[in-house]
Amino acid sequence: IDGKQVAASVIDAVKTATAALEKETGVKTGLAVVIVGDDPASHTYVASKSRMSKECGFTSIQHTLPAETTQDELAKLVQSLNADAAIHGILVQLPLPKHLNADAIIQSIRPDKDVDGLNVVNAGKLATGDLDTGLISCTPAGAMLLVRRVHGEDLSGLNAVVIGRSNLFGKPMAQLLIHANATVTTAHSRTKDLPSVARGADILVAAVGRPEMVKADWIKPGATVIDVGINRIAAPDKGKGKSRLVGDVAFAEAAEVAAAITPVPGGVGPMTIA
Repeated sequence: IDGKQVAASVIDAVKTATAALEKETGVKTGLAVVIVGDDPASHTYVASKSRMSKECGFTSIQHTLPAETTQDELAKLVQSLNADAAIHGILVQLPLPKHLNADAIIQSIRPDKDVDGLNVVNAGKLATGDLDTGLISCTPAGAMLLVRRVHGEDLSGLNAVVIGRSNLFGKPMAQLLIHANATVTTAHSRTKDLPSVARGADILVAAVGRPEMVKADWIKPGATVIDVGINRIAAPDKGKGKSRLVGDVAFAEAAEVAAAITPVPGGVGPMTIA
């Protein structure tokens, strides 16, 4: 499943909608991204989000704060963005440095500006099936588009297994699959006999953050596999000190069994940004 290709079609749709909105109403879409500290993976993601939002014609604002930023300073910045009429979306990049209470910050973002869909109002709307007025976390929303590329809109009669139960991905992914009529199992590190649970899946979604944990014998022949993991591992074959990106699924062996599978990189990652 080519995430780059699907992402490109999403980006085109966003560009068209952004231009139409500005032409009809004079409103330019505004996205503010806040990053605290110097986590390299977060900086890479934020750079691509900012670049892409500019490319789509948004007003793109980035606030880069030092690691020692206090809770109060961060809270004040979020409040000022909440009050800024030119900003329609606020994205606080996670994880935050350990001394900060991330949940308090996320819950202080106005629900209509909470583009990560983590505010309890948006999470609650998704849980109750309101997909129209709530905001949905981007990675599960993107992963669902990839599932629909293979299976269409209605997943009736299909078993889906989501490995992972995070608020940012696992829980909303399970809700979206339920909404599309799949029969959904949420599995995680405490699940008994995880491989046999995974083998029951027509649609297997892996989001655990463990490199190549899901092996070929976990996968039902002909299943669709969505790999959400992004893990950097040592690659001595490329040279000393070199590394490469892998997913949570052992791609080469899984691709022999699955009917459709997302690669890492080039699968879910581009969809998250799009």
